[in-house]
Amino acid sequence: MTDCIFCQIIKKEIPAQIIYEDEKIIAFKDIQPKAQTHLLLMPKQHFSSLAEASQPEILGQLLWQTKELAHKLGLAKNGYKIIINTGKEAGQAVFHLHLHLLSGDDLKEFNI
Repeated sequence: MTDCIFCQIIKKEIPAQIIYEDEKIIAFKDIQPKAQTHLLLMPKQHFSSLAEASQPEILGQLLWQTKELAHKLGLAKNGYKIIINTGKEAGQAVFHLHLHLLSGDDLKEFNI
């Protein structure tokens, strides 16, 4: 999808502060952070949302890499939160499957 901003970041057409990248997953800093640490992790393959994801193994890799990155960055010590918004009514603004990794601040406002 050439009009997807996350696909453009993946292709390096738009700059981002990339924290992690491999052949299937990319992670970068959110440009409008909601917490002291706010990263976005996503598959490089375009799926418009979690509801549209068709490859279970990529979902497993996404969660696994999130855990690994949280440990590597020292976020696991005090805790972190993972959020996946699926659909417009749930707050999804960019329609490329991604998760938010938040840590560092009081995250109670995100409790459900």
